Amino acid sequence: MAALARLTLQAVILQALLVGCTTNALEQQHASLGVARTDANSMRAHEQLLQKARSGRIDLYFLGDSITRRWGATDYPQLLEHWNASFHGWNAGNFGWGGDKVENILWRIENGELDGVNPRVVVLMAGTNDVGNQLPIDGVEAASARISAGIGTLLQAVRIRAPQATVILIGILPRADNPAVMPVIDGINQRISRLADGRSVRFLNINPRLTTADGALLAGMTMDQLHPALPGYRVWAEALEPQLTQLLGPRAGDDLAPPPTGDPSARR
Repeated sequence: MAALARLTLQAVILQALLVGCTTNALEQQHASLGVARTDANSMRAHEQLLQKARSGRIDLYFLGDSITRRWGATDYPQLLEHWNASFHGWNAGNFGWGGDKVENILWRIENGELDGVNPRVVVLMAGTNDVGNQLPIDGVEAASARISAGIGTLLQAVRIRAPQATVILIGILPRADNPAVMPVIDGINQRISRLADGRSVRFLNINPRLTTADGALLAGMTMDQLHPALPGYRVWAEALEPQLTQLLGPRAGDDLAPPPTGDPSARR
């Protein structure tokens, strides 16, 4: 219990440093809970992911929204093939769900999707749905601070439930559906990079590998100006590989991860 308390306190201090919050503001943020997606399809997906969390062995746990989900989902067979080629032997489980904001991912973590899993590495990417494709009404700086604070809270929830894991925190990817929001994304990535201590939390920003020198997306990197296409996922896998090899060792010949899931509403 003492170790858990120290971990919680450390996360609170890191978040305070990240966004410069007052004590009262921090108390309000940590009193809040995640928010459920209550549509039937999201609830079915949550049940799928709960079952996945209780099946097989997961040493490498991916958590996020649709950008994460599509990589290892049965309804994106080409991307799933690349997922298997990249992570087979590391016992990887994909716990992304499309459309989730940070508060929705937090709710899933608070409601069992990481309980008892004990991964060695967690790859976490969240926040693009909080940014959206329009400039936030509270402005670039306020929105960057607000969304960064939410990611800090989510990171804390992950660390509490997987205290032995190394978290690789991924910067939010570029959005070419409206380049005007890039200052918000850049501001968030700058802030959340400060959460990394190089040991229990590492920060990885692959955006320079996806864009030209002036910030424009390289051709073929996305399906729709937001979600990566196969070349984008290749960039992500290549960036992760040396860190995963360091943390998990060489990939084994066998893989004990649970079977992949997909969108419950997808037609087959």
